[in-house]
Amino acid sequence: MPLQSTYELGETASRLIDDLSRISADEDKLTRLYLTPEHRKAADLVGEWMRQAGLEVTEDSLGTVRGRLSSPSTANSKKRLLIGSHIDTVIDGGKFDGSLGVICAILAAREIRKRGMELPFDIDVLAFGDEEGVRFPTTLLSSSALAGTVPPGELDACDSDGISVAAALREFGGDPENIGGIKEDPDKVIGYLEVHIEQGPVLENEELPIGIVTSLAGAERHWITVQGEAGHAGTVPMDIRRDALSVAADLIGAIEVAAKSAKRDSVVATIGSLEVSPGAVNVIPAEVKMTLDLRAAREEPRAAAIEAIKAEAARISEKRGCRIEFDQFHEVKTSPCAQVFQDAAERAIASMNIRPHRLMSGAGHDGQAMKALTEIGMLFVRCRNGISHNPAEHVSVEDMGVAVEAMVRWVAEIAQEGAGA
Repeated sequence: MPLQSTYELGETASRLIDDLSRISADEDKLTRLYLTPEHRKAADLVGEWMRQAGLEVTEDSLGTVRGRLSSPSTANSKKRLLIGSHIDTVIDGGKFDGSLGVICAILAAREIRKRGMELPFDIDVLAFGDEEGVRFPTTLLSSSALAGTVPPGELDACDSDGISVAAALREFGGDPENIGGIKEDPDKVIGYLEVHIEQGPVLENEELPIGIVTSLAGAERHWITVQGEAGHAGTVPMDIRRDALSVAADLIGAIEVAAKSAKRDSVVATIGSLEVSPGAVNVIPAEVKMTLDLRAAREEPRAAAIEAIKAEAARISEKRGCRIEFDQFHEVKTSPCAQVFQDAAERAIASMNIRPHRLMSGAGHDGQAMKALTEIGMLFVRCRNGISHNPAEHVSVEDMGVAVEAMVRWVAEIAQEGAGA
């Protein structure tokens, strides 16, 4: 395909990205949360784009918009290849995160239809609504429902205004009573593919527009509590203080050392939130609560890292006379991408005269939920300076065009492998 045509695909994607980014709860920043009026407008707009692309559009009970491109050759088998991403955002987010994947999927399906490509399966384009997990204390709810893995009571979770997911769904036009009816039949699904911005600097450093994801990192999160003793800031000598904040600082440094020592295994650790009590300028801190987010490309290095961190915490606790406790509240296992999808993506990218490059994802994506249903595959698109979850998030028109064309060729390669036949 001529480069100019690829650029034109990018221009179309860019226009749609801009149109979708105008749907926001705030005039001066992009905020589009799950089951809000903004989500409703975005879902309706995406559904209209699907219809214009020649897809048959439906919406499930949790608000996921689906556009189906039926293949005449699937009259008997009715197997489907699922492709898509999410249309919700973080607060004051960027306009490419999630949305680019949905738009690439719609345009790829449109191109497949326009080019008369015969596939041995149907294509279902999906626009999920709850990947970010910002409004409610849930995440990946839309994709988890398709996989049939939504925990009992999840729809009872409430937002900061006390509104439950179930109540918000009814207001949105969904049906919380039908969550069980959303589950896909794994025997009818070939796989799930997603295009997403990298949210990191690897592709930019490699001077590549696109890359092949090998796995989605496993992650665990802990509340860490350091319990010391409050005292007068002017009268308690330094050498007998049980300063919870100083002990927490020692532990934070030890966590950084532990992660850096395992960097070959892609271990990363982040202390993202820290609460100091009582929080007075003239009182020695009595307690510190902080969050630990620990991720790795494989399970074994992550398990070794948390073991090393806890061992160091025990040593610091004994030395400094402060109790340190860990309370895990979240875990997601590593999700490897299917080798057959990686290989098909490599052939597709090589056919565009682009050097194939494989990399892991340190961020979570809908594919982690979909992994419980089917095999997954993922492509990353270069983003400027690796910035994401930020208004400065940016993808060039050229790279968007490459992403759409790569998706078309990726689907074609999977079809040639005989999937769905």
